[in-house]
Amino acid sequence: MTAAAGRPPSRLGRDLRAAILVGVALGAVILASLFVVRQLFIAVVAASVLVATWEVVGALRRGGGIQVALIPALVGGQAMLWLSWPFGVTGVLSAAAVTMLVCLLWRMRQGPDGYLRDVSASLFTVAYVPFFAAFACMLVLPSDGAGRVLTWMLCVIASDVGGFAAGVVAGRHPMAPTISPKKSWEGFAGSMVGGMVVGALCVDLLLEGHWWLGVPLGAVLVAMATAGDLIESLIKRDVGIKDMGSLLPGHGGLMDRMDSLLPTAVVAWLILTLFVPTA
Repeated sequence: MTAAAGRPPSRLGRDLRAAILVGVALGAVILASLFVVRQLFIAVVAASVLVATWEVVGALRRGGGIQVALIPALVGGQAMLWLSWPFGVTGVLSAAAVTMLVCLLWRMRQGPDGYLRDVSASLFTVAYVPFFAAFACMLVLPSDGAGRVLTWMLCVIASDVGGFAAGVVAGRHPMAPTISPKKSWEGFAGSMVGGMVVGALCVDLLLEGHWWLGVPLGAVLVAMATAGDLIESLIKRDVGIKDMGSLLPGHGGLMDRMDSLLPTAVVAWLILTLFVPTA
């Protein structure tokens, strides 16, 4: 969910109704996976990563003529996600290391021209999409994994909604005009309030932890969600594209919805693992 920190009404640029409907549908799929058999969430992440990786590879090829090692990125990405279930961090890191090695070898067939550019893009794609997503899979593994996933996602959604509302109502001061002109500091403040409130509620109600731990958790997730949104904006501006894809009406590509979720998954897993014991 992109952290929409401050979008003036005249710059929404999306079919808001379609965006809401798609968001609700995606949320329903995620909730169903969590509350039927929570490990099914890994299958949802795996399918999303396949699509998002394809979109990133296509965007880099269209915009910059960059050739990412598609097959290693797709296969290795799935290995990272599925090995997280039985082997945790060890499985993720092992699959990531092997995937990166294969990417280095894969590109050798085309010779030295553009080798460093293409290999760098391949390693970036592997890290940016499946490696970060593997932390979302690891969130669901503990006995209270459904609550951990919901805490992470609800904080990012609260950042999105809070930033959108505050930005529309009071957005005046651009946050990063050369990267994302629609973002404002007022919207970022709204994101912070929403994320911290929801973080406190989720840690208390879903994870049975100290509510006050949810306040810094929400703040860090909002900051990282906003950074993730800006990072993808930089990528798209660099290669000269508007969206990563066109799969989702009102949203663009699936990767355009995952830009904030991916980096925040890493941070959520780290903070919850360190400071919120497994229920």
